[in-house]
Amino acid sequence: MANWVGNDQKLPQGRLILVSYCIVLGVVLLLLGFWKLQIIQSGHFADLAERNRIRSIPIIAPRGKMLDRNGRVIVDNYPSFSILLLRDDPEQIKKDLPQITSGLNITVEDLEQQLDAARDEPKFQPIVVKPEASEADLAFVESHRVDLPELELMLVQRRKYPPSDFLAHVIGYVGEVSPEQLEESGDKYKPGDIVGKAGLEKQYNDILTGTDGMRRVIVNSIGKPVRTLDDTEPIPGKPIRLTIDTDLQSVAEDELNGKVGSIIAMDPRNGEILAMASHPAYDPNDFSVRISGNEWKTLNADPNKPLLNRAIQAQLAPGSVFKILESVAMLESGVPPPDYHVFCPGYATFYGRVFHDWVWSTHHSGHGDVGLHTAIVQSCDVFFYNVGERLGIDRLAYYATALGLGKKTGIDLPGEEAGLVPSSQWVESTYHHKWYPGSTISLAIGQGPIEVTPIQLVRTIGGIASGGVFYEPHLLKDFSPVKVVRFPISENTVEQVTDGMYGVVNEDGGTAHLLGYPILVQAKLQNVEFCGKTGTAQTISAQALERVSASGRSAYGYNTWFVGFAPKRNPEIAIAVLVQDTHLEAGGIAAPLAARFIEAYYQEKLGQPIQELQAKQATPQGPAHAQLVKTAPQTQ
Repeated sequence: MANWVGNDQKLPQGRLILVSYCIVLGVVLLLLGFWKLQIIQSGHFADLAERNRIRSIPIIAPRGKMLDRNGRVIVDNYPSFSILLLRDDPEQIKKDLPQITSGLNITVEDLEQQLDAARDEPKFQPIVVKPEASEADLAFVESHRVDLPELELMLVQRRKYPPSDFLAHVIGYVGEVSPEQLEESGDKYKPGDIVGKAGLEKQYNDILTGTDGMRRVIVNSIGKPVRTLDDTEPIPGKPIRLTIDTDLQSVAEDELNGKVGSIIAMDPRNGEILAMASHPAYDPNDFSVRISGNEWKTLNADPNKPLLNRAIQAQLAPGSVFKILESVAMLESGVPPPDYHVFCPGYATFYGRVFHDWVWSTHHSGHGDVGLHTAIVQSCDVFFYNVGERLGIDRLAYYATALGLGKKTGIDLPGEEAGLVPSSQWVESTYHHKWYPGSTISLAIGQGPIEVTPIQLVRTIGGIASGGVFYEPHLLKDFSPVKVVRFPISENTVEQVTDGMYGVVNEDGGTAHLLGYPILVQAKLQNVEFCGKTGTAQTISAQALERVSASGRSAYGYNTWFVGFAPKRNPEIAIAVLVQDTHLEAGGIAAPLAARFIEAYYQEKLGQPIQELQAKQATPQGPAHAQLVKTAPQTQ
């Protein structure tokens, strides 16, 4: 018995120590785990728990409206719905991807691409998978609230532009922020944001863009909202008032209907743009949601370039309009003297080459004895050939640049082009040879390597008529500060040049006075001192045209210009008209368009409603067209 009691079984000492250590280690690990969960990752899990019951829905701020100079709404907003994809649960999204894409009629590839683009964004920020939801889309989301809780609806304000292409190039359009814009903006934008992409929408995007709000709602276990916690109301974008007069804009748009070109009207006393039209154009409403890739390719491939704002981007030779700047250079420099006369037989020879006057092609005669006034009124090429030779390329370049050509005007629109005024220094640096004197003869009538834009011409002509005061053109009514460039022009110069331009429109023999295309029309207006200058520029050089067969020459037309202002002294409106690639020359196409616009301006000024102006001339079509062009008097 004693032996049995004395043999108690005991655990080995080493095993007991090991078990003790394991217990202590387990307790330590548990404590570390609790500490990590409760202290280190407490915020992370709190956010997860919060998002399980609270959902944040953005409230998009409406963009500011655009108003015309009289307060009439040009661009507004309309309510619409976008469909959001909440990205809190990537695994659930992956599982539901086929059902989502099928129900919303989008491709899996597009949705995966959007998800990939937003992979670096916080998971709680949703992405827009359908910018403009149809009734069928809305019904799909509402009927699948239970099985597709990751889909949500968001009320947005879409841009409502004027119908068709009215004022399209001025207004511009909005679109989804591009990857390049995201990278350049830093944290300013996020994927899916809508920003201005062209025109005033882009120029004044920061003013027009508001501050988005946020709605926080409590959702149940299946994602259905049960209560709204709070709303942060959006702050709408600020409206902007433009200098545009929508009534006058309508006249400009109507006059360009069916043509390729531009009309710009400006108040030379302050630089305000009253109308700016460029045709053909696009419909900004096509961009208000998201334009398709095919539509975008079609617009870019169109040979008539509807995306090009010809008012500020068409860089073309000015033709005989350049003679006005040459006249200023002649009178201000005294080279040749103001009483200079030439005899015009219809041609002249310079540097061993014969240069014809425009009247030679139809009359085989010239203008006879011509001084400056008659040269402007009848647009005598031979007179200005001689003046240009005496002035020389660098003096011509100096005055052309000083009067506003060859550089941007500073208008508040993106994408303005600078044009080109050639000089001896330019040709040496560009082509590495000296300026050929014969090129000065072509430049003297606005041909050759000179390029101007319509906005430059309207500013330049208005500034010359105003005595050398050139205001910066602008479209924002409250634009400040307006830059003013002063290049003093003597009163005598202004008087002689403007008297000549008055004669162009109002005197017998003036190139815009009496025109026969195909009926008699004129740019002269009753009780209005309307002054102007016509211009024609060939789309290819005369030398190149000579190498084209007679049957093939009909494929090449003219770029025709008219610039003008009213009244003759202290003008209050200036206008530039461009009609491209026409087979009728300047006076018969561009001048009547300008006259009807100026007529509408004064009709409105007198308090009379602008009535629809009857088309006094239609471009002839069909077989009769060739005969009309052949017999109609050519004008410059």
